[in-house]
Amino acid sequence: MNVREYYAYLSAAREQLWNYLRALPAADLDRDMIESGDRFHSIKDLLLHATDVEDHWVHFIARGENLQGDGRFKHDWVNPQAQQYDLTWIIDYGRVVSQQTAAFLDSGPDMERSIKLVQDDPASDTVTLDQLMWNVMTHEVRHTAQITLLVRQLGHTPPWMDYMRFARPQTTAPTLGNLELDDPELEDPKDTAAKRV
Repeated sequence: MNVREYYAYLSAAREQLWNYLRALPAADLDRDMIESGDRFHSIKDLLLHATDVEDHWVHFIARGENLQGDGRFKHDWVNPQAQQYDLTWIIDYGRVVSQQTAAFLDSGPDMERSIKLVQDDPASDTVTLDQLMWNVMTHEVRHTAQITLLVRQLGHTPPWMDYMRFARPQTTAPTLGNLELDDPELEDPKDTAAKRV
């Protein structure tokens, strides 16, 4: 599986999660469920953080621009305190970042291109764009799992977001030995018995 295919799955699962979270009480989304957490305490904190990380790594580090720079979604990404933002604002930010990432991947970037992890450090370690994208996607999967756990702890049932739901396996015709059951040359057993009589 390649980055573009997996990102398409993540985008579909993310949309499903966003739609589901819209139906939950606002107090549940802001509730401090991770009391010992340094920066992230609620569902909205984790949701905003996942988008921040994608915006930072894909758009600021890999592409040299990010959405925080244009002012529409400016916030403290180190300590987001997401309760001050409406869920719709967080989702809008996530949707714009997601659309820009998808457009970037659709443009056919060189996935083996070397990217410095610290842009203003000439001696910075580097990774390939492929590695950077897998890091971003894995990061989102981990935080989505945390969000669904918090949803369950609040007494709700989160949506089913497994990969197999979005990438249905190919169906094959059932077989009998080495013959396919829908083979037109396979005779109906009743017809075969009638011919023997």
